Amino acid sequence: MDTTSDGQRFTALYQQHYTDVEGYVRRRVHPSQVNDVVSEVFVVAWRRLDDLPGDGVLPWLYGVARRTLANTYRSEQRRGRLLEALAAQPDIPAGDHANDVTSRLAVMAAFSQLSSDHQEALRLTLWENLSARDASRASGCSVATFQVRLHRARKKLRKAINTPINDESAGDAVGRNAPSTDWGGTGVQH
Repeated sequence: MDTTSDGQRFTALYQQHYTDVEGYVRRRVHPSQVNDVVSEVFVVAWRRLDDLPGDGVLPWLYGVARRTLANTYRSEQRRGRLLEALAAQPDIPAGDHANDVTSRLAVMAAFSQLSSDHQEALRLTLWENLSARDASRASGCSVATFQVRLHRARKKLRKAINTPINDESAGDAVGRNAPSTDWGGTGVQH
Protein backbone atom coordinates (compact mmCIF):
# COMPACT_ATOMS: atom_id res chain seq x y z
CA MET A 1 0.00 0.00 0.00
CA ASP A 2 1.66 3.20 -1.18
CA THR A 3 0.56 5.73 1.42
CA THR A 4 1.50 8.78 -0.65
CA SER A 5 -0.59 7.80 -3.67
CA ASP A 6 -3.28 6.35 -1.37
CA GLY A 7 -3.39 9.59 0.55
CA GLN A 8 -3.71 11.55 -2.66
CA ARG A 9 -6.45 9.22 -3.94
CA PHE A 10 -8.36 9.51 -0.72
CA THR A 11 -7.99 13.29 -0.62
CA ALA A 12 -9.33 13.55 -4.17
CA LEU A 13 -12.21 11.20 -3.29
CA TYR A 14 -13.01 13.20 -0.17
CA GLN A 15 -12.91 16.56 -1.92
CA GLN A 16 -15.01 15.31 -4.83
CA HIS A 17 -17.73 13.53 -2.84
CA TYR A 18 -17.86 15.07 0.64
CA THR A 19 -20.61 17.56 -0.17
CA ASP A 20 -22.80 14.89 -1.79
CA VAL A 21 -22.36 12.42 1.08
CA GLU A 22 -22.91 15.14 3.65
CA GLY A 23 -26.16 16.21 1.91
CA TYR A 24 -27.34 12.58 1.72
CA VAL A 25 -26.73 12.14 5.45
CA ARG A 26 -28.07 15.59 6.46
CA ARG A 27 -31.46 14.78 4.93
CA ARG A 28 -31.73 11.63 7.06
CA VAL A 29 -30.47 12.38 10.58
CA HIS A 30 -30.53 15.03 13.25
CA PRO A 31 -28.01 17.82 12.53
CA SER A 32 -26.00 16.87 15.63
CA GLN A 33 -25.23 13.44 14.11
CA VAL A 34 -24.27 14.50 10.58
CA ASN A 35 -20.54 14.95 11.16
CA ASP A 36 -20.20 11.63 12.98
CA VAL A 37 -21.97 9.66 10.26
CA VAL A 38 -20.12 11.37 7.40
CA SER A 39 -16.81 10.81 9.19
CA GLU A 40 -17.61 7.10 9.60
CA VAL A 41 -18.44 6.84 5.88
CA PHE A 42 -15.06 8.23 4.93
CA VAL A 43 -13.27 6.07 7.51
CA VAL A 44 -14.77 3.05 5.77
CA ALA A 45 -13.73 4.48 2.41
CA TRP A 46 -10.15 4.89 3.65
CA ARG A 47 -10.01 1.36 5.03
CA ARG A 48 -11.43 -0.08 1.84
CA LEU A 49 -9.63 2.25 -0.58
CA ASP A 50 -8.34 -0.67 -2.63
CA ASP A 51 -11.87 -2.13 -2.84
CA LEU A 52 -13.52 1.02 -4.23
CA PRO A 53 -15.20 0.53 -7.60
CA GLY A 54 -13.44 2.17 -10.54
CA ASP A 55 -16.60 3.93 -11.57
CA GLY A 56 -19.65 4.56 -9.46
CA VAL A 57 -17.81 5.57 -6.32
CA LEU A 58 -20.57 7.92 -5.20
CA PRO A 59 -23.27 5.22 -5.18
CA TRP A 60 -20.84 2.99 -3.24
CA LEU A 61 -20.36 5.81 -0.70
CA TYR A 62 -24.14 6.22 -0.49
CA GLY A 63 -24.40 2.49 0.27
CA VAL A 64 -21.84 2.86 3.05
CA ALA A 65 -23.75 5.88 4.35
CA ARG A 66 -27.03 3.91 4.27
CA ARG A 67 -25.51 1.10 6.35
CA THR A 68 -23.89 3.60 8.72
CA LEU A 69 -27.24 5.35 9.12
CA ALA A 70 -28.91 2.01 9.83
CA ASN A 71 -26.38 1.42 12.62
CA THR A 72 -27.06 4.92 13.93
CA TYR A 73 -30.82 4.33 13.90
CA ARG A 74 -30.39 1.04 15.77
CA SER A 75 -28.18 2.74 18.35
CA GLU A 76 -30.79 5.46 18.84
CA GLN A 77 -33.54 2.86 19.25
CA ARG A 78 -31.46 1.01 21.87
CA ARG A 79 -30.78 4.29 23.61
CA GLY A 80 -34.49 5.15 23.59
CA ARG A 81 -35.44 1.75 25.00
CA LEU A 82 -32.81 2.10 27.69
CA LEU A 83 -34.10 5.56 28.64
CA GLU A 84 -37.66 4.19 28.79
CA ALA A 85 -36.51 1.30 30.98
CA LEU A 86 -34.67 3.70 33.28
CA ALA A 87 -37.69 5.99 33.48
CA ALA A 88 -39.87 3.00 34.41
CA GLN A 89 -37.64 2.11 37.35
CA PRO A 90 -39.23 2.97 40.69
CA ASP A 91 -37.68 5.74 42.69
CA ILE A 92 -36.04 4.07 45.65
CA PRO A 93 -34.82 6.47 48.27
CA ALA A 94 -31.21 5.98 49.21
CA GLY A 95 -31.00 4.67 52.72
CA ASP A 96 -28.33 4.90 55.31
CA HIS A 97 -25.36 2.88 54.14
CA ALA A 98 -23.57 2.89 57.47
CA ASN A 99 -24.35 -0.77 58.15
CA ASP A 100 -23.10 -1.77 54.70
CA VAL A 101 -19.88 0.17 55.24
CA THR A 102 -19.41 -1.32 58.70
CA SER A 103 -19.98 -4.84 57.38
CA ARG A 104 -17.58 -4.27 54.50
CA LEU A 105 -14.91 -2.95 56.87
CA ALA A 106 -15.40 -5.98 59.11
CA VAL A 107 -14.92 -8.35 56.18
CA MET A 108 -11.86 -6.41 54.99
CA ALA A 109 -10.34 -6.49 58.46
CA ALA A 110 -11.05 -10.21 58.81
CA PHE A 111 -9.65 -10.91 55.35
CA SER A 112 -6.46 -9.00 56.14
CA GLN A 113 -5.89 -11.30 59.16
CA LEU A 114 -5.70 -14.40 56.93
CA SER A 115 -2.43 -15.78 55.63
CA SER A 116 -1.52 -14.93 52.05
CA ASP A 117 -2.23 -18.55 50.98
CA HIS A 118 -5.71 -18.41 52.49
CA GLN A 119 -6.38 -14.99 50.97
CA GLU A 120 -5.32 -16.26 47.56
CA ALA A 121 -7.50 -19.39 47.87
CA LEU A 122 -10.53 -17.20 48.56
CA ARG A 123 -9.67 -14.76 45.78
CA LEU A 124 -9.23 -17.51 43.20
CA THR A 125 -12.54 -19.17 44.02
CA LEU A 126 -14.69 -16.15 44.84
CA TRP A 127 -13.27 -13.32 42.73
CA GLU A 128 -11.88 -15.26 39.79
CA ASN A 129 -14.64 -17.92 39.95
CA LEU A 130 -12.17 -20.77 39.41
CA SER A 131 -12.98 -24.36 40.20
CA ALA A 132 -10.87 -26.08 42.86
CA ARG A 133 -8.99 -27.89 40.08
CA ASP A 134 -8.15 -24.69 38.19
CA ALA A 135 -7.37 -22.77 41.36
CA SER A 136 -5.01 -25.55 42.50
CA ARG A 137 -3.13 -25.19 39.20
CA ALA A 138 -2.89 -21.44 39.68
CA SER A 139 -1.67 -21.97 43.25
CA GLY A 140 0.83 -24.64 42.28
CA CYS A 141 -0.54 -27.31 44.60
CA SER A 142 -2.63 -30.46 44.37
CA VAL A 143 -6.42 -30.28 44.26
CA ALA A 144 -6.66 -31.93 47.68
CA THR A 145 -4.21 -29.44 49.21
CA PHE A 146 -6.10 -26.56 47.67
CA GLN A 147 -9.45 -27.84 48.96
CA VAL A 148 -8.06 -28.15 52.47
CA ARG A 149 -6.56 -24.66 52.19
CA LEU A 150 -9.88 -23.26 50.97
CA HIS A 151 -11.82 -24.99 53.75
CA ARG A 152 -9.45 -23.59 56.38
CA ALA A 153 -9.55 -20.14 54.80
CA ARG A 154 -13.35 -20.06 54.90
CA LYS A 155 -13.38 -21.30 58.48
CA LYS A 156 -10.84 -18.70 59.62
CA LEU A 157 -12.60 -15.92 57.74
CA ARG A 158 -15.93 -16.86 59.31
CA LYS A 159 -14.34 -16.88 62.77
CA ALA A 160 -12.57 -13.55 62.16
CA ILE A 161 -15.77 -11.90 60.93
CA ASN A 162 -17.65 -13.03 64.01
CA THR A 163 -14.93 -11.65 66.29
CA PRO A 164 -15.64 -8.02 67.25
CA ILE A 165 -13.16 -5.56 65.80
CA ASN A 166 -12.14 -2.17 67.04
CA ASP A 167 -12.12 0.99 64.92
CA GLU A 168 -8.35 0.89 64.48
CA SER A 169 -8.27 -2.54 62.85
CA ALA A 170 -11.13 -1.52 60.52
CA GLY A 171 -9.18 1.59 59.56
CA ASP A 172 -6.09 -0.50 58.90
CA ALA A 173 -8.08 -2.75 56.56
CA VAL A 174 -8.65 0.13 54.16
CA GLY A 175 -5.13 1.45 54.50
CA ARG A 176 -5.75 4.34 56.88
CA ASN A 177 -6.41 4.92 60.55
CA ALA A 178 -9.35 7.25 60.85
CA PRO A 179 -9.45 9.07 64.18
CA SER A 180 -12.71 8.85 66.11
CA THR A 181 -14.72 12.03 65.84
CA ASP A 182 -17.21 13.67 68.17
CA TRP A 183 -19.94 14.83 65.78
CA GLY A 184 -21.71 17.94 66.95
CA GLY A 185 -20.45 17.91 70.53
CA THR A 186 -22.81 15.09 71.51
CA GLY A 187 -20.13 13.22 73.36
CA VAL A 188 -20.75 10.20 71.12
CA GLN A 189 -17.57 8.96 69.51
CA HIS A 190 -17.75 7.68 65.91
